[in-house]
Amino acid sequence: MPDSEIVDRAAYERAVERFRASGIVLPTFAELADPSKIDVQRTSALRGVGPDEPDRRNLFRVHWFNDEARTGLVNVPEHLVLPPSLTGVDATIAIALGDRFPMIGAHKVLAAYGCLAPRIVTGRFDPTASRAVWPSTGNYCRGGVAISRIMGCRGVAVLPAGMSRERFEWLEDWVSEGADIIRTPGTESNVKEIYDECARLEKDPANEILNQFSEFGNHLVHYLCTGRALDLVFESVASGRPQAQLRAFVAASGSAGTLGAGDYLKERHGSATVVVEALECPTLLRNGFGEHNIQGIGDKHVPLIHNVMNTDVVIDVSDRATDHLIVLFNDDAGRAYLADRRGVPEEMVAALGSLGISSICNVLAAIKLAKHRDYGPDDVIVTVATDGASLYGSEREKVIARDFPEGFTDGSAAEAYAEHLHGANDDDLLDLGSEERERIFNLGYFTWVEQQGVSLEDFLARKDQAFWRDLRDLLPAWDLLIERFNARVGAAA
Repeated sequence: MPDSEIVDRAAYERAVERFRASGIVLPTFAELADPSKIDVQRTSALRGVGPDEPDRRNLFRVHWFNDEARTGLVNVPEHLVLPPSLTGVDATIAIALGDRFPMIGAHKVLAAYGCLAPRIVTGRFDPTASRAVWPSTGNYCRGGVAISRIMGCRGVAVLPAGMSRERFEWLEDWVSEGADIIRTPGTESNVKEIYDECARLEKDPANEILNQFSEFGNHLVHYLCTGRALDLVFESVASGRPQAQLRAFVAASGSAGTLGAGDYLKERHGSATVVVEALECPTLLRNGFGEHNIQGIGDKHVPLIHNVMNTDVVIDVSDRATDHLIVLFNDDAGRAYLADRRGVPEEMVAALGSLGISSICNVLAAIKLAKHRDYGPDDVIVTVATDGASLYGSEREKVIARDFPEGFTDGSAAEAYAEHLHGANDDDLLDLGSEERERIFNLGYFTWVEQQGVSLEDFLARKDQAFWRDLRDLLPAWDLLIERFNARVGAAA
């Protein structure tokens, strides 16, 4: 269980002095869940601050309620309601847009804040002496580097060498020095290699590992902030439709942080929580392993912060599908095909650039679920677009060179649509009963108890839903600590 009180007073006092000197104020988790609670003085201070600037005030934009320009606020998180002409199903599929987040254009910056802020205000992290190490397959380490920099401390990104070129270009602009980008062997599937590097780094006491796969702050910030955001998206979609019901929340496994929103939504609506992974690495579905290119979802293990016993469905999606659809959604021929031949509204076609590879994966899983359960227009599925297509230009080039050497044509677009959207089915989908949940839960033993040294008692405690409910008491406790920390800092907006 994470700390909810100050554990190192000396480190705490040094953090207060650092933040006072830099004028840094921390938002509470309640403010990030509901930005209308942010003091108007702080909101006003954001005027003139670019959303991608390494400015301390951008901490107050680390939420789902930024407008498209990421300079103003909206009452309902920006989202798309995907039309049947695109999805091929009657179910209502709504996807919240993570590219509205500041600095990194992805919602993982929220997870990074949820992991570092509690460490600062409990004295577990000394920003004057420690390095924050962010193990990730891409966006979380970018979020961690951004949060570290604007909190006045040093961030170190650890990620596979095979991730998209755009991720590394961003990191090179943001880190303090080149040595703060550590490339581990492999690609998306090579999480164990990231852990091995972190074990090496952890031998230096100056390095603090913020492992998103085991940081319960990651789960909690998504439970509260992403859960509330998606609840408002559903309410907006269901407005004027008395028969509408929230049937499911769909999210790729990744660190399992985003899946925390499923607990929030299930408590309020009885919705199913659906976890998605790559078919090429079917760890949850078949105890399998492999390589894939659905960047941002991780695999070959079960994250410690995955509430497996509260998960209802596993769906696997092929990276062939996501590779081809990110080309379809962003190539001129593909967009023309969708608008002219499939009747997808032009404004929707233009908005598809907000869907990155893992976002498309989530959409495909939602389509497969809708077909499996024969959902109709009043059956609502919500999901998230972790990031947008701008991070994957180099990946699209690779896909076109490999699979469309003659160029991506109208015929290529028709084939991609027919195979991966119209042709999507409910293969590689598993409804979880108690035995299947137990199987998946038990898989985590080998990573966390045998490899990472988590005690068996702590590992097993996660089976009980009371464990996850009790975790939520940390949120108001952390907010109180943040308020007291800010008071000590005494910084102006």
